[in-house]
Amino acid sequence: MKISTKGRYALRMLLDLAENKNDGFIALKDIAERQGISKKYLEQIVTLLNNSDMLRTNRGYQGGYMLAREPEQYTVGQILRITEGKLCPVACMEDEPSQCERSRFCKTLPVWRGLERVLNEYLDSITLQSIIDDYKDADEYYI
Repeated sequence: MKISTKGRYALRMLLDLAENKNDGFIALKDIAERQGISKKYLEQIVTLLNNSDMLRTNRGYQGGYMLAREPEQYTVGQILRITEGKLCPVACMEDEPSQCERSRFCKTLPVWRGLERVLNEYLDSITLQSIIDDYKDADEYYI
């Protein structure tokens, strides 16, 4: 499994909004500039996030985006499932029930199911706030 640019950029965008949450609505051009991501690409990501009720939007002068909830209520797993779809380690697990003709007697399927479980549990245990906190903690050790 490989996380796409869209998934990585969505996470960076939401982290940027979390870090700047006290500034009100943030213009997409400001996020693009701070993150070094094209505004056009962020516009595509915003559509996905808006459809999933992750963002609040304000149009017009002083318009922009902000998180719809507090940063500790967003997990990396949620964000990646919005941008990437189901987080499966192998293609044969993408459909439920499995469309693979071998699934009834596949000896390796339990391995892939276990990997999927561990991956999802791990990504669902990380919030935007925990990423921000961990970064601040790590930064305090460097002079």
